[in-house]
Amino acid sequence: VLFCSIKFFAMFTRSAILAAVLAVSADAFAASPAAGGLRINSKAGLPLASSRVGPLRGGATGSSMIDITPNVSFDTIAREWRCKWSADDDKASLVAAQDAIAEVIADVKKVKGVKGVQRVVCGGCLDFKIVTSLPADDFGKWEEAKFAPEEKFLAKLKGIKGITAVETQTYTSMPL
Repeated sequence: VLFCSIKFFAMFTRSAILAAVLAVSADAFAASPAAGGLRINSKAGLPLASSRVGPLRGGATGSSMIDITPNVSFDTIAREWRCKWSADDDKASLVAAQDAIAEVIADVKKVKGVKGVQRVVCGGCLDFKIVTSLPADDFGKWEEAKFAPEEKFLAKLKGIKGITAVETQTYTSMPL
């Protein structure tokens, strides 16, 4: 557990800019006004470069890409729900966490624009994560809806014996 925490911390502390980008809400990723110039995000203090329409990886065109830097662009934002589970009682908390996501997965997949929902489980770090990805253009509406059914799901997780460190995070996600 300590190794994963140290490795994770080291990976994200290398870049103060990346850490700041990951720490702010989705509005930090909003495109600059069409009038031109850079807009400064008040939460992160980072300049937000202009949005552009251009070719994506794999040759697709027509999607708006948002530039964090000249060489870091995205068109997808993900919301992560995560917790730690316990191996106690034959991993009963992991079983219950899976049951909890099964109760709301249909609602998650109904969110306008959902590109995908992934479950990540680490047997070494005892991580349980649900990652929902949406186009940047659709993400704000889901954020306004408080990421429903996030509140219901997180409350369920918090009530499970053996589940700890229930958290959320918003970040960009792009294939390389």
